[in-house]
Amino acid sequence: MGFPPFLLRHGVSSAPPSCSSSSAGRSKANEERAAVPPRGWNSYDSFSWTVDEDAYMQNAQIMAEKLLPFGYQYAVIDFLWYRKYVDGAYTDSYGFDNIDEWGRPFPDLQRFPSSRSDKGFSQIAIKVHEMGLKFGIHLMKGISTQAVNANTPILDVKTGKPYVENGRQWTARDIGLTQRTCAWMPHGFMSVNTDIAAGRAFLRSLYRQYADWGVDFVKVDCIFGTDYGPKEIITISELLQELDRPIILSLSPGTEVTPALAANISEHVNMYRITGDDWDNWKDVSSHFDVSSSFAAAKKIGATGLQGRSWPDLDMLPFGWLTDPSVNQGPHRKCNLTVDEQKTQMALWSMAKSPLMYGGDLRHLDSSTLSIITNPTLLKINHYSENNMEFHFVYSERTSNGEHCSHLRSPCHIPLSKNDEGMVVGLTACSDKKASGWYMLPQDAKPDHICRNYEIKNEKNMTFCLGKTKPLLASDATIMDKNENQAKFHLAVTKIDDTCLDASASKRRTASETEFPMFSRCRWHAKQMWELNEKGNLVSSYSSLCATVEPRQEQGTVRARAWVATGNKGEIYLAFFNLDSTRRKMAAKISDLGKVLGRTFVRKDLCRCTEVWSGRYLGLVKEEISGMVNPHGSMVFEIIC
Repeated sequence: MGFPPFLLRHGVSSAPPSCSSSSAGRSKANEERAAVPPRGWNSYDSFSWTVDEDAYMQNAQIMAEKLLPFGYQYAVIDFLWYRKYVDGAYTDSYGFDNIDEWGRPFPDLQRFPSSRSDKGFSQIAIKVHEMGLKFGIHLMKGISTQAVNANTPILDVKTGKPYVENGRQWTARDIGLTQRTCAWMPHGFMSVNTDIAAGRAFLRSLYRQYADWGVDFVKVDCIFGTDYGPKEIITISELLQELDRPIILSLSPGTEVTPALAANISEHVNMYRITGDDWDNWKDVSSHFDVSSSFAAAKKIGATGLQGRSWPDLDMLPFGWLTDPSVNQGPHRKCNLTVDEQKTQMALWSMAKSPLMYGGDLRHLDSSTLSIITNPTLLKINHYSENNMEFHFVYSERTSNGEHCSHLRSPCHIPLSKNDEGMVVGLTACSDKKASGWYMLPQDAKPDHICRNYEIKNEKNMTFCLGKTKPLLASDATIMDKNENQAKFHLAVTKIDDTCLDASASKRRTASETEFPMFSRCRWHAKQMWELNEKGNLVSSYSSLCATVEPRQEQGTVRARAWVATGNKGEIYLAFFNLDSTRRKMAAKISDLGKVLGRTFVRKDLCRCTEVWSGRYLGLVKEEISGMVNPHGSMVFEIIC
């Protein structure tokens, strides 16, 4: 079944864009961006960083033929497209990147031979645009460590010459923040100092170049979540507004992201990850239910964004033919999710209005997977539904033992680290009221402690403390400015030598990797530097996020979830999700739908109902909607009352 052609008339046009600075170009740049959640294909899940021009173009061609009619339009080359694919090169290797004379990465000419003409992607972008698609690339934050070590000059795009200010020529070493290298790629990239004009000039030269190549979409990595860099995000957003070309701004990854954190940044971007990487295992998929619910409750779905709207992003759809995380290998295995689990993921992503980025190798796209990712009703929900939220009035029971649940509600808490005392340490925006309450506890003849009190469920007060120590300079560390950082300190584990609290993990995390000790060998790096301010906030020097301490939530897994949304013609969409490993009967009362959605949508207790996945018309239903849901499965109903 084809998708309604009006779908492609919303959001950014799919016509090949122009790179000129004409009035037509300015008109394009001013149109609403990401009016609906973006859709496309991304190379990461199937190729890791090893994709080449032939494989990418083959996928783009299939995407244009099979997915573009359903609104999938962004064809994205994921990370390390500038890295040489040779022995010794891997995710965090050093010295293998192609960097131009201005410190900017350019494509690996062996993998992308058409780039020889301009050391860029313009030839690929032209071909992609001719297919009716849009061209996207992945970027790391800031500047390459190679560029900083080579001390490359900075391009002034206004003069075409090295950037000069106050009578001196500025270089990469002047703008690279060596103490703020990416926590999980420390040899690759570091943040740029955007407080100085030279830092902004470098970023301007980067994004002007990407616009000249014909880029329509940028996914910027190691800049959000526990790697939060708000100044650089806002600077990039401002620079994109200077361009004559509309470019969608996406942030990744989303480890530890909360609505409070997103409140400070969503207006500057078009989509932003709210979890770690999602891979093809049920634990990763099921971890998205709490976080997506919290963002819906906070009214962040489709909120104001960069010259348009912004969308919480649940990550790619890892279906079909895939590779493994962070390997030097392309697609070599089938998706590990069952068909029911894939349908559950597609249904949640659609009900939560997440961007839909398919991750499998399209050269192996089978009919079953195609039918899941192009289901017309789910795609309609994904783009055009409203009032999207978790529905808490769902009743369920296991068919095997009669276990019964009602009025399900699951509080969301994503821990950063934990100890054996029944507490979790997390990170949040410093404006969050949970971030205050830290204090210094002096110790006689011993290092002071940094502590916070918290209350457990039996109203017993507990205290959590870490030892405050002056950072010792390791032999491989880079010295930060001592005046700027003299008030900062390490937080050490008592009775364990040389072990300090980290604010970000040293390896890239998946969506379900949320509970583990965040401690590592003490060193002079911003991710281990903390500061206690006058408001009682314990602030990370790496991300500027603040630490929290709360009692660990001791509760069973919520095995039945439901979401609800409304259509523009009076439809109600109700989705049941069975997170259990056993089949469940699930039901929702029509009267409860009326309580949540109001009489505009529920005018009577007799409704026409169709189950979306099966396409089965259930006729007129009275009082309740119910169904038997497979393990890890879903049912989606389109209801007219």
